[in-house]
Amino acid sequence: MRWPWQRQKVEKRASASGFTAEIMAARESYISGRRGIGELTATVQSCISLWENGLSVADVSGTEMLDRRSLALAARSVALRGEAVFLIDDRLIPCADWDLRTRDGEPTAYRVSISEAGGGTSRTALAAEVLHIRVGADVAAPYYGQAPLRRATLTASMLHAVEGALAEIFENAPLGSQVLPFPEAPEIDLEKLGRSFKGARGKLLLRESVSVASAGGPAPQTDWRPSHLSPDLERSMSIETLEASRNSIALAFGVLPGLLNPATTGPMVREAQRHLAQWTLQPMAELIAEEATAKLGQSVALDVMRPLQAYDAGGRARALSGIVQALAQAKEAGLSEKAIATAFSTVDLREPE
Repeated sequence: MRWPWQRQKVEKRASASGFTAEIMAARESYISGRRGIGELTATVQSCISLWENGLSVADVSGTEMLDRRSLALAARSVALRGEAVFLIDDRLIPCADWDLRTRDGEPTAYRVSISEAGGGTSRTALAAEVLHIRVGADVAAPYYGQAPLRRATLTASMLHAVEGALAEIFENAPLGSQVLPFPEAPEIDLEKLGRSFKGARGKLLLRESVSVASAGGPAPQTDWRPSHLSPDLERSMSIETLEASRNSIALAFGVLPGLLNPATTGPMVREAQRHLAQWTLQPMAELIAEEATAKLGQSVALDVMRPLQAYDAGGRARALSGIVQALAQAKEAGLSEKAIATAFSTVDLREPE
């Protein structure tokens, strides 16, 4: 009970993507980073960029909702999280977080969180209203996807550890420093002598001492060879370990390690491009097309091979020439269309759908 002149107070609570969720997500990102997931390494970001750019230029037929921006967001989310969720409205709305219910291993309802400039909103939707793309799903949880780094945790941990160790070496190790033996002298004189060497690049520094060292003998007769303090990274095999882990991470993303080689050539670049498009991006595009066909109610197709030109142009030209020549010979021989179609089916050639 309240008096009429008392205003009712509205209690505000944080939604699923509010302040508490953001703090928990930031903490989770920090913990996963220290565990060695390695999303912040340049190798992983380069592979993710290839996924984004390759999938964003795909030819889409059957719908206008899968625009370039949505495909790029889907590729980045799939690369980092193994799945991407979009709410189907008048356009595809990307979801930052989601929770779902399943029946017989298939999602039936979603509670999604949509990021906004001033916070976040939470909405509930049925499975038919949500576009859920997932790759690398496990049989124990087929409704969740797994990112490539989740499936290669040990390699990602090694890459993270090696890069972290090298960063600490270049930050804390006395690189380029030397120890110069000098006969016994007061500490003040040694400090003055040390300051006199600072910044004297390209100069001939001459110092004379008449003191007698503790090892015996005048100073000019003692060993004045300097000793380097830079760590020997060659014996630690850190460079080879870094290269091996980097190549393994690239291969986990479907990128041939030869593409990252500084001495790579044009044919190798084209082969790596074909491999990425044929064995990684195009299967992912087929999954997106299948999900969009089921949720949007119309036949959707995605093609990555043609926009990326991830094919052998010379081989396709020779194959086309052979097909045209075979058709001409079949027409001269008087074969029917059914017989020609049967002959083409034996070599796995059929009309496009």
